[in-house]
Amino acid sequence: MNQKFVITIARQYGSGGKTIGEMLSKRLGVEYYNKDLIIKASEESGISVDLFANADEKSKGLISRLKKKNYGGEVVDPSDSNFTSEENLFNYQAKVIKDLAEKESCIIIGRAADFILKDRDDVLSVFIHAPQDFLMEQAAKKLSMDKKDLEKHIAKIDKERADYYKLHTGRDWTDARNYDLCLDSSKLGFERCVDEIIAYMNVRFNEK
Repeated sequence: MNQKFVITIARQYGSGGKTIGEMLSKRLGVEYYNKDLIIKASEESGISVDLFANADEKSKGLISRLKKKNYGGEVVDPSDSNFTSEENLFNYQAKVIKDLAEKESCIIIGRAADFILKDRDDVLSVFIHAPQDFLMEQAAKKLSMDKKDLEKHIAKIDKERADYYKLHTGRDWTDARNYDLCLDSSKLGFERCVDEIIAYMNVRFNEK
């Protein structure tokens, strides 16, 4: 790929979105950013990495959503009482994502990056999803839980991600209209998902 690009990947828990992102990173020879975004945001702001970790792709619930305005892009000064607020933590992480998109080609996992970068022409946004049985099968490879607890865990993680996305963007996380490309990893497999994303990139960015 001759021109700079950014691929954002939103993913259901157990769909393999993280794995697909890592595979894309290797195939395309670009950096992959996931939880290291938290570290970068902490370094940028001077705010404890633990505070970022506690708010990572989570929201504090209904009260927070009622009070919160959608992402506007501005971080606040350390002297401001809202410096460590949920909103400002998101804004610092968004600043890191924007800075990365400005300077390099990369893969960014989750954290509403598709929305943060929605006005850029060099961004391809992807949503990876799968049926419940596939999510369960994949999650069971990493977690030692009985079926009932595993179902609850998957539902909890996806609800946290959906609430976080709604809180900061005002949009529904699973709405296909938010993304350029939506892929069912259970039907394609991880390798074919990577192939399809690259094929879409070639069309989108006019590569031969």
